[in-house]
Amino acid sequence: MQIKTYIDANRARFIDEWASLIRIPSVSCQAEHNADMTRCAERWKELLLAAGCQKAEILPSAGNPFVYAEYKSSIINHQSSIPTVLVYAHYDVMPVEPLELWKSDPWEPSIRDGRLYARGADDDKGQAMIQAKAFEYMVQTGQLNCNVKFIFEGEEEIGSPSLEAFLEDHKELLKADIILVSDTSMIGKDTPSITTGLRGLAYWQIEVDGPNRDLHSGHFGGAVKNPINALCEMLSQVVDKHGKITIPGFYDDVLPIPQAEREMIAQIPFSQEKYNTSIGVDDVFGEEGYSTLERNSCRPSFDICGIWGGYTGEGSKTVLPSKAFAKAPCRLVANHDHEKISQAAAESIRTLAPKGVRVTVTPMHGGQGYVCPIDIPAYKAAEKGFEIAFGKRPLAARRGGSIPIIAAFEQILGCKTILMGFGLEQNAIHSPNESMDLEVWEKGIIAVTEFYRVLQKNA
Repeated sequence: MQIKTYIDANRARFIDEWASLIRIPSVSCQAEHNADMTRCAERWKELLLAAGCQKAEILPSAGNPFVYAEYKSSIINHQSSIPTVLVYAHYDVMPVEPLELWKSDPWEPSIRDGRLYARGADDDKGQAMIQAKAFEYMVQTGQLNCNVKFIFEGEEEIGSPSLEAFLEDHKELLKADIILVSDTSMIGKDTPSITTGLRGLAYWQIEVDGPNRDLHSGHFGGAVKNPINALCEMLSQVVDKHGKITIPGFYDDVLPIPQAEREMIAQIPFSQEKYNTSIGVDDVFGEEGYSTLERNSCRPSFDICGIWGGYTGEGSKTVLPSKAFAKAPCRLVANHDHEKISQAAAESIRTLAPKGVRVTVTPMHGGQGYVCPIDIPAYKAAEKGFEIAFGKRPLAARRGGSIPIIAAFEQILGCKTILMGFGLEQNAIHSPNESMDLEVWEKGIIAVTEFYRVLQKNA
């Protein structure tokens, strides 16, 4: 039976099973839903067993439970050459508030205009179902010659605090040749793409201390260093007029963008004029020598995301503040070590402090970036899967955001991750009226099916 025929014959059941997950309000950040987390994990265990896994279990962690399931190929000969795929997903979702902005019940799937609307429709219950149903088809039709493992967590939306320890404790159980994840997006419905890179992150809070109290600006202005002025002076020196970050050694480990990848980025449909208009600016700024799409995905950045101090209330209050603060994140790229950068930046910022103030730089959190080579067999299999499903070769596209767990997978389990994401910008994940395009969802099942076919054929 062909995959399209199988989908057509089982579409109603697929959607019913998808809906059964959505109806469980598995909101990991709200304590009132603690019991729902276990319910959702149990439901996934049932569905993975029904799909064809030979074993499925709920594994405890320091936080919400993990779902583990596995399928071992029946091929005996040459077992060592059979690839093992580890499928990762998460079953927790974001809160639904504000409820008044939803056009339908967020916990009751609603299909309209070719889309399924609900919380988790895309992120990540819908995309996880793509993986489950592609696997089901391959097993039920006797075509799966790979070993497949599933690991689903319930804390991704709160930063996966239990994941790294869980990976360390279960290295042997989770041993695989490649990790497969559907939790990212494509450039567009008619422009399929595979996410090949994610930026890392380093984050600091900066505190500037000046006089021992707020001072009258008439009595002390011009005679005492103002902490806010000092903070602005310091931060203005971190990025130069050419868009280069001035922290010593910052670029030492930065890998250049391969020319083949730059050429692929150049193929992405993009209008600089429309981009500027959409965000209400008359021009953009960034590192010289790179396009906007390269700057926001493949190159590092330093930004001030919050700055405060002094009086900001109604009316006027003429004081020199005793303290000033800023929050500053840095997006990192391939080969950057976020801990190394965090230390180097803290030292560099402290050296910029003028006389008359004291500076404290406190690292907050961070994570490694990730890049997947586009010449490995698993990437080629994913590429072929997209091409068959969507009718055109997918573009390799790095993304500017950060998913630290992807780097953790490589560090702890020692294997690369293929990010076969099928989300679209209009799916509005994390927002009211989250949805999934049903046509894209079905094409996603086809793409993952073909991924398995090609991967095991070339093993």
